[in-house]
Amino acid sequence: MNAVTLDGIDRDLVHALQIDGRAPFRTIAEVLGISENTVARRYRRLRAHGVLRVAGVFNGVPLGHTSWTLRLQCLPDAADAVATALAGRSDTSFVYVLCGGAEISCNVRTPSADERDALFLRKLPRTGRITSVSAHLLLRATALPHTWAGAARLSAEQVRRLQPPASASFPLPLPLSSAPSSLSAEPSAPDAQDRAMLDLLARDGRTGYRALAVAARVTDSTAKRRLDALRRAGVLTYAVDIAPAALGFPTEARLWMSVRPAALAGVATAMAQHPEVSFAAMTTGPSNLVAAVNCRNPDDLCRYLTERVAALDGVRSMESAPVIRTLKRCGATLPVGR
Repeated sequence: MNAVTLDGIDRDLVHALQIDGRAPFRTIAEVLGISENTVARRYRRLRAHGVLRVAGVFNGVPLGHTSWTLRLQCLPDAADAVATALAGRSDTSFVYVLCGGAEISCNVRTPSADERDALFLRKLPRTGRITSVSAHLLLRATALPHTWAGAARLSAEQVRRLQPPASASFPLPLPLSSAPSSLSAEPSAPDAQDRAMLDLLARDGRTGYRALAVAARVTDSTAKRRLDALRRAGVLTYAVDIAPAALGFPTEARLWMSVRPAALAGVATAMAQHPEVSFAAMTTGPSNLVAAVNCRNPDDLCRYLTERVAALDGVRSMESAPVIRTLKRCGATLPVGR
């Protein structure tokens, strides 16, 4: 990522895209009170410099897929290679190399028990440079990256004007292992044409309907109609892929917490209100709450852990690990250098 300093307009644009990554530039311009050309120019500049992109994210939860958080311990010289291989998979997201360079954290989506077992019981254990694998089912999220307050800039009225249709985003807390009850009908699994478009959107969520239609070998109107249907069903979402460092939060860490069961929901909800937290979810396992934290520097991280987290009633223990390299957030694998 080339060094680019975001000014107020850039940050407003990031927040607008966080609300709806597919919003037309004309709509964003009207809400921000600037010209459409300015919005387009700023977006293209930030994207060209590798600062941000909009990613179309496939969400398999409504189709019965399950989501997992993985921790892998590797031999010190193997972490980058293993993390790169994981980042190249279409079923992974948020792939990080953690402190010491011998640990990897990532999220994985599995569509079936067979595919889950193939990955957890056969593929990963056979990789000789992985010394241990810990997999925990993600149960319920109280904070997701698209709700992270670190990017917040706009007024409540501006946010309201940019909100996508209600069915295109899930309310929190979000059950990650079962379809949201708000869905009125069982969505259909993406077919080959849908997958062709989803592959393009994973790399660039603002890809035009003409290019999507060509990839899927359908008409422009069919491409739009099908993607609108996937979005309404919650199978397709759009997310801003931006490094927290670009917004002034270069110190990232993953937290694993053990919380008293009776207090778990309350602690998870409280953490979702912290502006440092971009992801929080209840999980299975001895550490039953996982979180992603973004701070301005190590001192801020120390204060957050010793003051904000320490004040939460019910937290029995906590383990933290700084992120030293990010290979993938949402969408497709990040280009080298990001």
